[in-house]
Amino acid sequence: MKGLITKATGSWYQVRLDDGTSLACRLPGKMRLNDQEVVNPVAVGDIVHITLQSDGSGIIDRVTERKNRLLRKATHGRRGIQILASNVDLVLIVQSLRDPAFKTGFIDRVLVTCEAYEIQTLIVLNKTDLAKGTKDDIKLKDTEELYSKLGYRLLKTSIFRPTSLKLFREELRGKISVLTGHSGTGKSSLLNTLSPELNLKTGEVSQSSSKGKHTTTYAQLLELDKDTFVVDTPGIREFGLVDFEPYEISHHFPEMKPRIEHCHYSNCTHRHEPKCAVLKAVGEKLITESRYRSYLNIIESIEIESDNTF
Repeated sequence: MKGLITKATGSWYQVRLDDGTSLACRLPGKMRLNDQEVVNPVAVGDIVHITLQSDGSGIIDRVTERKNRLLRKATHGRRGIQILASNVDLVLIVQSLRDPAFKTGFIDRVLVTCEAYEIQTLIVLNKTDLAKGTKDDIKLKDTEELYSKLGYRLLKTSIFRPTSLKLFREELRGKISVLTGHSGTGKSSLLNTLSPELNLKTGEVSQSSSKGKHTTTYAQLLELDKDTFVVDTPGIREFGLVDFEPYEISHHFPEMKPRIEHCHYSNCTHRHEPKCAVLKAVGEKLITESRYRSYLNIIESIEIESDNTF
C-alpha cells in the first residue's frame, strides 16, 4: 500500500492512505541505519510504501523519491540533519511584530535554505494588531521594503483582521505548506482561526525571556481542505544550516549574487579581502547592514560547526 506521512513522533508515524484512512506505522531498523547523518529518515510530506502487519499496524518499506526537503541541523545535542518536511510547495516564515519581537536573522537563515533548495517562500509578519505607534509602523514599512526589493513576498496578518486571514488562506490553497518560526509567533493561532476544528494547542510568551513556550512537540501535516495541507512544526528558536560551505552562502543572497563575479578573488568570503565587490556595495549602502550582519553570522556559525566536528 502507499500513503502520505501526516505525523512523525519519532517512533511511530501516521500514514494517510489513498482511500483517506489513517494507519499507524513503524520503521524497520535497517532504514534507520541507511543514512546515519539524518536523524529522521522519514518526515511528514513523504510518500511511502508500506506493508500491513497482522496486528493492524504497518511497516514502512521505502520512501518514494522526494521533490525536495526542508532541512536544519539536529537539535537537543544530537549530531546530524533533521528533515522538517518533504515535498514542500511553500515555506511560510512566521514572525510576530511583538511578543516575541521578530528578528531578521532568523528570516534570512530560512531564506538561504529555501533559495538553495528552490522552495518558494512567504514572509508572514503576524500580530500586526499589536503595533504601537509610529515606531512600529516604521519597522513594518522598512522590513516590507527591504525584502520586497530583494524579490521576496510578505504578508501582514492578525487573527483579528479577517481580510489578512482571507489572503493567508489563499496563499495556502492547493499546496503543501510549512509554517516555520519561533515559538509564540502565532502559527497555531492562525491555523485555529482558519480551521477551528483543528483545536491546536497554543501558548503564552514568557514575560521574563520574551520567548515563546513550545506548544507543538512534533511535526504534523494538517488537512485544511481536500487539496490543502499545512505542516505545523515545533517552535524553532534556531535554524541551523546544513550542507553548506561558507563560500556558498553569498550565492543565496540575491543582492550579493550578481556582484560575486566582480570580486578580485574567486573564493572571496566578502569579509576582509581587497577589491571585494560585496564589501564595496555594503559601504555604498547598496546592501543593507542587517542583511550583511546576517550573512556574517551564518558563515561564522558554519565555521564554528565545522571546527567542532573534529
